[in-house]
Amino acid sequence: MPAEERPPGLPRVALVTGVSRYFGSRLAARLAADPGIERVLGVDTVAPDAETAERIGRTEFVRADIRNPLIAKVIADAGVDTVVHMSVLATPAGLGGRASMKELNVIGSMQLLAACQKAPTVRKLVVRSSTAVYGASPRDPAVFTESIQAKQSPPSGYAKDATEVEGYVRGFTRRRPDVIVTTLRLANMLSPRIDTPLARYFALPVVPTVLGFDARLQFLHVEDGLDVLTRAVCEDHPGTFNVAGPGSLLLSQAIRRAGRVPLPVPSITAPYLGMVVRQAGSIDFSPEQTRLLTYGRVVDITRLQQEFGFTPAYSTATAFDDFVRGSDLASVLSADNLAAVERMIRTRWSAARRLVESVRSR
Repeated sequence: MPAEERPPGLPRVALVTGVSRYFGSRLAARLAADPGIERVLGVDTVAPDAETAERIGRTEFVRADIRNPLIAKVIADAGVDTVVHMSVLATPAGLGGRASMKELNVIGSMQLLAACQKAPTVRKLVVRSSTAVYGASPRDPAVFTESIQAKQSPPSGYAKDATEVEGYVRGFTRRRPDVIVTTLRLANMLSPRIDTPLARYFALPVVPTVLGFDARLQFLHVEDGLDVLTRAVCEDHPGTFNVAGPGSLLLSQAIRRAGRVPLPVPSITAPYLGMVVRQAGSIDFSPEQTRLLTYGRVVDITRLQQEFGFTPAYSTATAFDDFVRGSDLASVLSADNLAAVERMIRTRWSAARRLVESVRSR
């Protein structure tokens, strides 16, 4: 494309990390379909499977580990001008545990930012972050804007990683003021194609909740997330933006929409019930997850609407409904299923009670 016809924000050479995973590959596919982008490089530690390789089209796959300083050579050799960091991962599954997840998220981000800092060709950095950086606590405001900090910093898990990564991104912005930096704080995404703790949570036939609390939640449809990321890559929108479906859902409403059965438990036993669920192999019911499902979290998307000129097509409610339809979550409210649920409640409640008693006796 001639320079005089080229949109000002459109990259020539874009690099996408985490390209072998579903969300990263979908973004790479969108960029590769744009004839105005000369090259799209996809970086990951593992090669994409056959389906993903077909999806990403002309994207050039580069097997590289962003934790290794050699990522700087990849950026320099290709003359990359736009880097899209999609490798801040929310679950330790398949990564060798929490320690490996933290190393990839935090150390990998540090090395990638160091490589971008050294590369004179880099003019834009887009970082996929999360609304998890706001944490979840009883002291939270009703709605978080981008300028509000967490009342209680996330003490562990993915939320802590995302918070640390954003800190390194701010440092990079100060060192390279010539680079356009866009940080997108995405709300929880639910998709039949993406395995997440929340997706597994709502697929449980009996859904544990914390007695006396009904958290307000927000969700983001995958297509809306991809739309925002694509705009951030192809247009210039410096700054930090919340990205979520308009509106919110109470946890009780979401459970009813999924056709599941709630299991309210006293707050003192909630962490121990989480242990039981983890031991059963159902979901990673982490303390971070427990806090979210107790206190909830809602963010304001006014800045996204004003500066991107974009409002997600799916509200929180319609995004959740689309997830339920796509996952084929059949209602469990039949007589046979209710009997099975009752047996499960008795078994897991007894196990949780034994755990509480054993802890108290120590």
